[in-house]
Amino acid sequence: MSGWVAGSENRLNHLIQLVDKTDLNAMVIDVKNDYGQLTYRSSLKAVKAIGADRHVAIRDIGSLIRKLKAKHIYVIGRIVTFKDPLYAKQYPSMALQRKSGGVWRDAQGKAWLDPFQQQVRTYNTAIAAEAASNGFDEIQFDYVRFPDNGGRVDREVRYSDTHGKNKSQVIAAFLGDARRQIHGRGARVSADVFGLVTSSTNDMGIGQSWRSISSAVDVISPMTYPSHYSTGMYGVRQPDLSPYAIIHHAMTDAMHRNAVMKSSGTTTAAVRPWLQSFTAKWVHPHQTYGAEQVNKQVQAARELGVREFLLWSSNCKYDYRSSF
Repeated sequence: MSGWVAGSENRLNHLIQLVDKTDLNAMVIDVKNDYGQLTYRSSLKAVKAIGADRHVAIRDIGSLIRKLKAKHIYVIGRIVTFKDPLYAKQYPSMALQRKSGGVWRDAQGKAWLDPFQQQVRTYNTAIAAEAASNGFDEIQFDYVRFPDNGGRVDREVRYSDTHGKNKSQVIAAFLGDARRQIHGRGARVSADVFGLVTSSTNDMGIGQSWRSISSAVDVISPMTYPSHYSTGMYGVRQPDLSPYAIIHHAMTDAMHRNAVMKSSGTTTAAVRPWLQSFTAKWVHPHQTYGAEQVNKQVQAARELGVREFLLWSSNCKYDYRSSF
């Protein structure tokens, strides 16, 4: 749920009804969104200093969390981590810098924070710790990575002092430090990763390797939306039309990765994939994703022992019914 949906009594109650009549039992709510704005009032000086909580969508976060917990709903707070144009605007030196000078921007014109900067990591960790203190059961870090198209980014960007760490090491270090602080406040930690991280043998140029992140958090959530896979991936000619096959391949690789790590004595995160609950109209050919298509994804995951999942729809409208 976006902050605006969580802050709307009608929209919120509609989603609570969906949980009541299905096997769904959790809600993910934005804490810091894609624009760098917090969805509720913060007491953190660093947040106040840049007005990141100036336009709140949720009037009383404590009341909202109590309402959801009274319905036995597990509450997850989503933090958009290193994609933060608001913080970058206020502190340009904390953003990724062009080698030619000035703030680097992605294809959409958005600035990203530099994960190698300690101040950047401290800011996001403080927001996460406060959210845990506010009663969230789990803190979920999204965009906990460097920008995609890593080769081009590396050619254009001058990173701050890396202290000898590479991209995946600094992302893992951030998550490990945040986990210690969040655990101290009684909450768990999860991280969203690209869907292909389940199968890639490197960090995909964005600092997300399965081994480094699965060992640093409690839950790892690959964004395995069939529409986001390229033609022919896993031998599937039209991924959007084959939700079962895509999820089955992705979860097979994810579980194998965890098994290899466990065999060497490394602790691993629980696997909880993001599944597609939206229609990708920009993909040709595509299909309408309703309850049938969602349940095919759930089935593929469950057959491989993955019993937890999350559903994503940018408009926060979900066509889902229990089938297991």
